[in-house]
Amino acid sequence: MKKIINDTQAPKAVGTYSQGVEINGTFYFSGQIGINPETSQMVSTGFKHELEQILKNIDHLLKGCDLTRENIFKTTIFLTDLKNFSLVNEAYTKFFSLPYPARSCVEVSRLPKDALVEIEVLAHK
Repeated sequence: MKKIINDTQAPKAVGTYSQGVEINGTFYFSGQIGINPETSQMVSTGFKHELEQILKNIDHLLKGCDLTRENIFKTTIFLTDLKNFSLVNEAYTKFFSLPYPARSCVEVSRLPKDALVEIEVLAHK
Protein backbone atom coordinates (compact mmCIF):
# COMPACT_ATOMS: atom_id res chain seq x y z
CA MET A 1 0.00 0.00 0.00
CA LYS A 2 1.35 3.39 -1.03
CA LYS A 3 1.05 6.42 1.28
CA ILE A 4 1.75 9.95 0.01
CA ILE A 5 3.72 12.20 2.34
CA ASN A 6 2.51 15.78 2.66
CA ASP A 7 4.17 17.65 5.53
CA THR A 8 3.27 21.28 6.14
CA GLN A 9 6.57 21.98 7.95
CA ALA A 10 8.62 21.16 4.84
CA PRO A 11 8.59 23.05 1.53
CA LYS A 12 5.76 22.25 -0.85
CA ALA A 13 6.68 20.52 -4.09
CA VAL A 14 7.71 22.95 -6.83
CA GLY A 15 6.40 20.66 -9.55
CA THR A 16 4.19 17.70 -10.28
CA TYR A 17 5.49 15.34 -7.60
CA SER A 18 4.93 14.44 -3.97
CA GLN A 19 7.23 15.32 -1.07
CA GLY A 20 7.59 11.61 -0.61
CA VAL A 21 6.00 8.20 -0.75
CA GLU A 22 5.99 5.44 1.86
CA ILE A 23 5.63 1.81 0.82
CA ASN A 24 5.86 -0.99 3.39
CA GLY A 25 7.93 1.06 5.84
CA THR A 26 10.35 2.41 3.23
CA PHE A 27 10.23 6.17 2.65
CA TYR A 28 11.25 7.65 -0.69
CA PHE A 29 11.64 11.41 -0.22
CA SER A 30 11.85 13.73 -3.20
CA GLY A 31 14.94 15.87 -3.56
CA GLN A 32 15.14 18.89 -1.28
CA ILE A 33 16.60 22.23 -2.32
CA GLY A 34 17.22 25.26 -0.12
CA ILE A 35 13.65 26.51 0.07
CA ASN A 36 12.56 28.12 3.30
CA PRO A 37 9.13 26.52 3.99
CA GLU A 38 7.90 29.67 5.78
CA THR A 39 8.44 31.91 2.75
CA SER A 40 8.46 29.34 -0.09
CA GLN A 41 11.57 31.15 -1.35
CA MET A 42 15.11 29.95 -1.88
CA VAL A 43 17.62 31.05 0.71
CA SER A 44 19.92 33.32 -1.23
CA THR A 45 23.07 33.46 0.82
CA GLY A 46 25.23 30.83 -0.85
CA PHE A 47 26.03 27.14 -0.84
CA LYS A 48 26.46 26.62 2.92
CA HIS A 49 23.13 28.27 3.71
CA GLU A 50 21.34 26.28 1.01
CA LEU A 51 22.83 23.09 2.40
CA GLU A 52 21.84 24.05 5.95
CA GLN A 53 18.25 24.72 4.84
CA ILE A 54 18.09 21.41 2.98
CA LEU A 55 19.15 19.51 6.08
CA LYS A 56 16.50 21.35 8.12
CA ASN A 57 13.92 20.44 5.47
CA ILE A 58 14.96 16.79 5.63
CA ASP A 59 14.61 16.87 9.42
CA HIS A 60 11.06 18.26 9.05
CA LEU A 61 10.09 15.51 6.62
CA LEU A 62 11.54 12.84 8.88
CA LYS A 63 9.84 14.20 11.98
CA GLY A 64 6.49 14.33 10.18
CA CYS A 65 6.83 10.60 9.48
CA ASP A 66 8.02 9.70 13.01
CA LEU A 67 11.53 9.06 11.69
CA THR A 68 14.98 10.31 12.67
CA ARG A 69 18.23 10.73 10.79
CA GLU A 70 19.17 7.23 11.91
CA ASN A 71 16.39 5.87 9.69
CA ILE A 72 18.10 7.23 6.56
CA PHE A 73 19.96 4.48 4.72
CA LYS A 74 20.76 6.20 1.37
CA THR A 75 21.21 9.73 0.08
CA THR A 76 21.74 11.11 -3.39
CA ILE A 77 23.35 14.53 -3.72
CA PHE A 78 23.27 16.69 -6.81
CA LEU A 79 25.82 19.52 -6.99
CA THR A 80 26.18 22.16 -9.67
CA ASP A 81 29.89 22.33 -8.77
CA LEU A 82 31.84 19.36 -7.39
CA LYS A 83 34.22 21.84 -5.78
CA ASN A 84 31.60 22.00 -3.00
CA PHE A 85 32.02 18.28 -2.24
CA SER A 86 34.22 18.99 0.80
CA LEU A 87 31.51 21.27 2.24
CA VAL A 88 29.02 18.43 1.92
CA ASN A 89 31.38 16.10 3.78
CA GLU A 90 31.82 18.71 6.50
CA ALA A 91 28.05 19.08 6.91
CA TYR A 92 27.61 15.29 6.95
CA THR A 93 29.85 14.94 10.01
CA LYS A 94 27.51 17.30 11.89
CA PHE A 95 24.21 15.96 10.53
CA PHE A 96 24.82 12.20 10.65
CA SER A 97 26.38 9.86 13.17
CA LEU A 98 28.47 6.83 12.33
CA PRO A 99 27.76 4.65 10.49
CA TYR A 100 26.92 7.08 7.69
CA PRO A 101 24.23 6.15 5.17
CA ALA A 102 25.17 5.01 1.68
CA ARG A 103 25.58 7.96 -0.68
CA SER A 104 25.88 8.97 -4.29
CA CYS A 105 27.05 12.42 -5.35
CA VAL A 106 27.00 13.76 -8.89
CA GLU A 107 27.61 17.07 -10.61
CA VAL A 108 24.72 18.35 -12.71
CA SER A 109 24.46 21.32 -15.04
CA ARG A 110 21.43 22.89 -13.38
CA LEU A 111 18.87 22.36 -10.61
CA PRO A 112 15.34 23.68 -10.05
CA LYS A 113 15.18 27.35 -8.99
CA ASP A 114 18.90 27.57 -9.81
CA ALA A 115 19.75 25.78 -6.57
CA LEU A 116 23.39 24.91 -5.99
CA VAL A 117 22.65 21.61 -4.26
CA GLU A 118 19.80 19.10 -3.97
CA ILE A 119 19.58 16.09 -1.68
CA GLU A 120 17.15 13.18 -1.74
CA VAL A 121 16.97 10.57 0.99
CA LEU A 122 15.64 7.07 1.46
CA ALA A 123 14.66 5.92 4.93
CA HIS A 124 13.17 2.84 6.55
CA LYS A 125 11.08 2.47 9.69
